[in-house]
Amino acid sequence: MASRTPLNIFIIAGEESGDVLGAGLMAELKALHPSGVRFRGVGGVRMQAEGLVPQFPMEEITAMGFAQVVAGLPRILRRLGETARAIVAGAPDVLVLVDAPDFTHRVARKVRARLPDLPIVKYVAPTVWVWRPGRARAMAPDIDRVLALLPFEPAAMHELGGPPTTYVGHPLLGELNALRPNAEEAARRAASPPVLLVLPGSRRSELARLGATFGEVLARLRAELPDVELVLPTLPARRAQVEAMVASWPVKPRILVDETEKRAAFRVARAALAASGTVTLELALAGIPTVAAYKVPWLEGRIAPFIIRVKTAILPNLILDEPAMPEYLQWHIDPPAMAAQLARLIAGGPEREAQLAAFARLDAVMGEGGDPPSRRAAQAVLDTLAERRGSRQRAQA
Repeated sequence: MASRTPLNIFIIAGEESGDVLGAGLMAELKALHPSGVRFRGVGGVRMQAEGLVPQFPMEEITAMGFAQVVAGLPRILRRLGETARAIVAGAPDVLVLVDAPDFTHRVARKVRARLPDLPIVKYVAPTVWVWRPGRARAMAPDIDRVLALLPFEPAAMHELGGPPTTYVGHPLLGELNALRPNAEEAARRAASPPVLLVLPGSRRSELARLGATFGEVLARLRAELPDVELVLPTLPARRAQVEAMVASWPVKPRILVDETEKRAAFRVARAALAASGTVTLELALAGIPTVAAYKVPWLEGRIAPFIIRVKTAILPNLILDEPAMPEYLQWHIDPPAMAAQLARLIAGGPEREAQLAAFARLDAVMGEGGDPPSRRAAQAVLDTLAERRGSRQRAQA
């Protein structure tokens, strides 16, 4: 039986992607708890549209890199203490931490010391399987449950001594209809001229590091396939930088900044050249054979082999545990080889079919079907609340 008492939830997100996740979670919590939910915390415009009463602007904790921390340390410490005090004073039914782990994990530690019975849920597992594995064990005393977006994360968290972790699914699973072609679009995907998606990254640093490489790859590809149609989706905020970047390229892609146009391009694209990141998972779920690349600053590239715990930087390869999508990383970036591989993927043959077969397995591995990820996440939050209440009642009996 559903509770007749409104829930009081404190929720914190610190990034645009976290604001999207948080808003979806809030909508589903309201649907699953018809007696009402009151939300306080930190979030962006999407979460506020779902009813969040903000403690302060999300942007104050968005950038948590070293330079930003040093420059804004007094403000960050002030907001950290203010947030913990607000949670303790309000005594919510549950605390949900979406992202910004450097901030939210410290909030959890402070709150756990004052409200030891408060259920605390972390929505999005930190990448302990990539680096800093000690974070998993450090979270265990303060986090009751982690909600994971990737299917291998519960096992990784368990192996590292982290909190109990539930796989709820990646939000991209809720967007498959927007990513995959209908019959007409599938016919365009197979037709000429072939459409190639060009995705050099969404961050300024990515564009700066990969721009020249992508330009060279596309020039070589166009020399082999003169009719290939190049489409480069990007964010509106990056348009000026992208336009400046492609101005020096021998071949010019068509630049898209509208989200609807981007999705339409995904549904007709025959192949893609992409920077490593979440977009590689989008491409795999959309069934688009891809060549992926990534490059970090020189010093990070030298240090990475000693601290990174995974063999691949490509999400589909991590999830499938196989080198399904070819990747060219750091010292191994090779424009001639990348262009030749793209040409083979566009033309068709064993390499294209192998990628498509691997991508077809993602649905089963990621649990496509059933409730959307945001609904699973909301149910997991409510289950954690019920478990903590049950444990407390048994202890008092």
